[in-house]
Amino acid sequence: MRPIGWIFLAVFIILIVLGYFLFTKIKISGPSQPANINTPSLTTEKEFTLQQEHMSLTITSPAFEMNGSIPSRFTCDGDNISPALNFSNIPEGTQSFALTMEDPDVPKTVRADGMWNHLLVWNIPPQTTRIEEGKNPPGIVGANTGGKMLYAGPCPPDREHRYIFTLYALDSLLSLPNSATKEELFQEISPHLIEQAKLY
Repeated sequence: MRPIGWIFLAVFIILIVLGYFLFTKIKISGPSQPANINTPSLTTEKEFTLQQEHMSLTITSPAFEMNGSIPSRFTCDGDNISPALNFSNIPEGTQSFALTMEDPDVPKTVRADGMWNHLLVWNIPPQTTRIEEGKNPPGIVGANTGGKMLYAGPCPPDREHRYIFTLYALDSLLSLPNSATKEELFQEISPHLIEQAKLY
């Protein structure tokens, strides 16, 4: 056989071998499949679980949204009842909650510190995840700035004010009488605070 014939034969054999391996690889691996976006991978599931475990303590209300106005029925212009509150992402080790509602926009002519306390509660059971509308939270209800041991709704004398609900997750119950002031409450909270959340 002439040299040029050997060259064509060698090229032909090489092409057959390459074609065989290429066909086999495609057949084994098969066509690529689109990812199922509704089924997370194991890694994604683990990450999602970790995110849930490390989500911050949260306080919300079905009555109004963050940075939203409190409806009039929860103020002195309406029924003056407390709004429902929900607690979520409770941190591990929580033994009790404390809850305050404050108005930081009081005229200095009314209060020198510009602050009015509408609600003061502590020793709320750690399993509490919801406080029903119009009901005091379970626990010890302290005196608000008006001297009453209950919820006092917004009643600004001049303009619209901000109202801040703060939830404190604590690693202990607090030894305080219901006559305790907010300042005394904060002193007791300080060494036991795990995490806090705000709704305003």
